[in-house]
Amino acid sequence: MEVKAIAKDIKVSADKARLVMNLIRGKDVKEASSILSNLNNKSSRLIIKVLNSAVANAENNHKLNKDKLYVSKAYADEGTVIKRGMFDSRGHVGRRDHRTSHITVMVQERD
Repeated sequence: MEVKAIAKDIKVSADKARLVMNLIRGKDVKEASSILSNLNNKSSRLIIKVLNSAVANAENNHKLNKDKLYVSKAYADEGTVIKRGMFDSRGHVGRRDHRTSHITVMVQERD
């Protein structure tokens, strides 16, 4: 049984979040949590919250054992783009895009 947690419209680009997601995919929950806590970037701090939420969902809603859980799937999809205008040279108005992402973490119990 796969249990998931989703965080939507997180203010980090999906490309930056995917770099961290690739490190924890397939790992045990304890190992993935220690990897995320030792990384020093914004996306790791956001992903660890989603991972903890998925573990809590598995424990409380589906009565799974926390020690046997592992990260079965982890991915970051692109969310909405917040578009802001910024003054540019020669009187033009440029555009500054603030990218967001949807972070999904699925945990499953090992047999």
